[in-house]
Amino acid sequence: MSISDLFDSGFRNRNKGHFSAIVRVALSDGIIGPEEKYFLDKLAIKLEISQAEYEEILENPLKYPVNPPLLHTHRLERLYDLSRMVYADEHVLGEKEHELLKKFALALGFTAGNVGYIVDKALKLVDMNVDLDTFTYEMQHMNR
Repeated sequence: MSISDLFDSGFRNRNKGHFSAIVRVALSDGIIGPEEKYFLDKLAIKLEISQAEYEEILENPLKYPVNPPLLHTHRLERLYDLSRMVYADEHVLGEKEHELLKKFALALGFTAGNVGYIVDKALKLVDMNVDLDTFTYEMQHMNR
């Protein structure tokens, strides 16, 4: 196995872990609605998730762990995706979804001391329908 194969394998596993985490959020209310399905379909293409992998993850979303990215900006991108999925369900945020998002934020490497503040800010930004660049900027400058 070459080094490029190892890199590709790790990259694909991180993407599967990220996609799996988002599927868990989508399934937190027991169903995947049309908006959630559309978002998952687009995200699967972006993350290079094959149709077979897509179906496998839908069937067993706990199979792949959340693998936090090393770069803070990549963590914010994943938080953005997860926050958007929470709001894809008709903008109804239940306590279960909020707690699940906090758990994923911790798994992404955000600190326990301020994870509630980070998740609340992320959800407010997503509710304002900001794009990824604005989200990243605002999250990086949220204490100013």
